[in-house]
Amino acid sequence: MKQTSGSHALLEMLADAGVRYLFGNPGTTELPLMDALLDQQRIDYILGLQEVPVLAMADGYAQASRTPGLVNLHISCGLGNAMGMLYNAYRAGTPLIVTAGQQDRRLMFEEPILWGDMVSVARPWTKWAVEIQRVQDIPSAVRRAVQTALAPPTGPVFLSIPIDVQAEVAELDLTPAAPLNTNVRPPQESIRQAAELLASAREPGILVGSRVVEHDAVAELIDVAETLGAAVISESGTTHGRLSFPSHHPLYDQGLPLWSPEVRQRLNDFDVLLVTGMDLLRQYVYFEPARAIPEHVRLVHLDEDPWQIGKNYPVDVGIVGGTKAGLAELAHTLRSTMNDSQREAAQRRAEQWAARHEAARRSLREEIAKQPDAQPLTPLALMGALADVLPPDVAVVEEAVTTTGTIFERLGVLKDPTGYFGHRGWALGWGLGCAIGVKLAWPDRPVLALLGEGAAGYGLQGLWTAAHRNIPVVFVICNNAQYQILKVGAAQMGLPHAQAGQFVGMDLTGPEIDYVGLARSLGVEAHRVESASELQQRAAQALRGDRPVLFDVPLRRESPARLNYG
Repeated sequence: MKQTSGSHALLEMLADAGVRYLFGNPGTTELPLMDALLDQQRIDYILGLQEVPVLAMADGYAQASRTPGLVNLHISCGLGNAMGMLYNAYRAGTPLIVTAGQQDRRLMFEEPILWGDMVSVARPWTKWAVEIQRVQDIPSAVRRAVQTALAPPTGPVFLSIPIDVQAEVAELDLTPAAPLNTNVRPPQESIRQAAELLASAREPGILVGSRVVEHDAVAELIDVAETLGAAVISESGTTHGRLSFPSHHPLYDQGLPLWSPEVRQRLNDFDVLLVTGMDLLRQYVYFEPARAIPEHVRLVHLDEDPWQIGKNYPVDVGIVGGTKAGLAELAHTLRSTMNDSQREAAQRRAEQWAARHEAARRSLREEIAKQPDAQPLTPLALMGALADVLPPDVAVVEEAVTTTGTIFERLGVLKDPTGYFGHRGWALGWGLGCAIGVKLAWPDRPVLALLGEGAAGYGLQGLWTAAHRNIPVVFVICNNAQYQILKVGAAQMGLPHAQAGQFVGMDLTGPEIDYVGLARSLGVEAHRVESASELQQRAAQALRGDRPVLFDVPLRRESPARLNYG
């Protein structure tokens, strides 16, 4: 037991749980916590100018470090500003501990300034939300918050802490939360059934999502894929998240298309699919046929979360258990299950996929080589220029889906799967802050943030934090001065004016946004870059540099009829 204040107890227990940064923007109701930070040297406060980049930074840090991201918001208004980013974290399953100061309990009956029912606001997009009414409950709340955030399915939690509870002193038990080993072995019978179904498949495939890399199971996934000679397909660009398979591997078959008819066509040749680490499926716009998985395809689904198995599509074999342990045991069982004929078929499939994928990469390289280094650049020219200068250990954060088009993956330049971060919630403004958080987690790895100009506008205040702390992220604004994804979506829906190229509220012109001027005003070096050769030279230098840099790259303004993901 220790005589201490609520704020000191909170910080000490979180530091003992491995928390190293507190991301926040403070207000009056957080002042006891801010004062206690001066006594807690193990936690570094990362100041942001607004809650959108603040929570996005914590999101990126937690995803990269695999430790809880700690956030402190300013009561109801701060929580309100952060809600879009909290939604992103909830959809991504990011282990965040989100705290907010609450008004003094002695004032609450009066419904004072800034007071509100924050728990009800946060509850839909968190695993657990509570307001702490007694300082004696802070230790239990912290232990519960840490374990809940980290237990599968991982996700954010929310603690509302009244200002007087933060300041109150009491005798408290500060025993930290016990570490949890969540790599639970799945049932052997389920593994055996899955292995028999996959081994006997004519054309097995694997659908994979972010939770594979998050559970450190990429090597085990590679083992399963190579044993089966099965193509590995990631989630579509709108829910892509993390990369769970090396993009240069001959069995990597890129991401799913965006729309259900194209997904259905892409999966039609498979007879059995192993699904792991992903939600099957999160679709974006309704199209007929609504069922994206063809009826003849049989499904094997492995996940820590039973809710995901059979949620939208019936499965032949559902496996509840740890992704890493499950894939390791599945690979072992496959090798002992497959006969000589099945092994020979797997080898033939692997060779066919390798030849097909190398041809696709070669074709894409040839297409990029034909792109003129003219102004303004095409998206393909921009991505091709950057692809040639990416360091092998680069971390890439993407929030520019209509420009990036998974081109880095299609070229096979992302060889380390841990270094990719894509959107899963689609509340805009996430990418800029996320990249700062990733760099804080990985100070020795270069970080590249690819941002649409529309998305960047939501979280631009984060540049001040990068300048203030000298966090060397390279920000590239893919600037086509429009909400292009909306134009593409409207055309895909068959809307009459969209098909005629007429839109309202989707062009960011008259005037165009001066991102160079905005970045410089926030303390970040910035340049307008208009050619592929200049972008290559500047980006290569910046990725080796020791300060944040932003490049605003104007792109051609025409909108494609559809988005190409391979």
